[in-house]
Amino acid sequence: MSVAGKYSISFVFPMYNESENISDAITKASLLAGGISRDYEIVVVDDASTDNSGDIISGLAAKDSHIKYIRLKENTKFGGALRTGLKEASKDIVIYTDADFPAKEEDVKKALELLDEADVVTAYSLVIKDASLKRIVMSKGYNFLVQLLFGLNLKDINSGLKIYKREVLQGLELRSSSPFIDVEIFVEAIRRGFRIKQYGLIFELRMKGHSAISRMSVVAKTFGDMLKYKFSKK
Repeated sequence: MSVAGKYSISFVFPMYNESENISDAITKASLLAGGISRDYEIVVVDDASTDNSGDIISGLAAKDSHIKYIRLKENTKFGGALRTGLKEASKDIVIYTDADFPAKEEDVKKALELLDEADVVTAYSLVIKDASLKRIVMSKGYNFLVQLLFGLNLKDINSGLKIYKREVLQGLELRSSSPFIDVEIFVEAIRRGFRIKQYGLIFELRMKGHSAISRMSVVAKTFGDMLKYKFSKK
């Protein structure tokens, strides 16, 4: 079933040092969103990049009113950038994806179709994205802890594609400043009675630039946010 004309669309891109990817990602998002709805926006939140990503986005935003560029003064280890982007998104459907846009356009469209029976659609990878022992251990260990501490039985907590109906995000007081923010959103969504569907796909491999998620400072912040959230809840 086609989703064209059914929703207004917000794309949200948290970004840190993505000068090699962000222009292509915005072009891809613009074509996809424009094919779905006349009412769309692309929200790019710069997590205090140190390269020329900001100049690239500023130039694109000056030419296209659909692009909303926000720059944070300090690096927040991803979570703060995503939190800001989700708060600034104003349309019916909010699509978060990584700044290298790893999902194929047809997969985004198929995932959107699941919103007829869900409030959140979260993608998971059908193949191992990074076969290095370090990433496998980190991923499995993190997902195990999330399931143990919060009862979330999801296959890929921090996948690079998530779609939310606007009402899922309204009223949320998100606190995490790391990738743990994904868990926080899922837990709060379930607590409020929203439905979550998983969608399996094959993400395209990153060909340019480097992911900042595996930096040890980000990993440490993620586990710190996890413990704060778990033991500060009333």
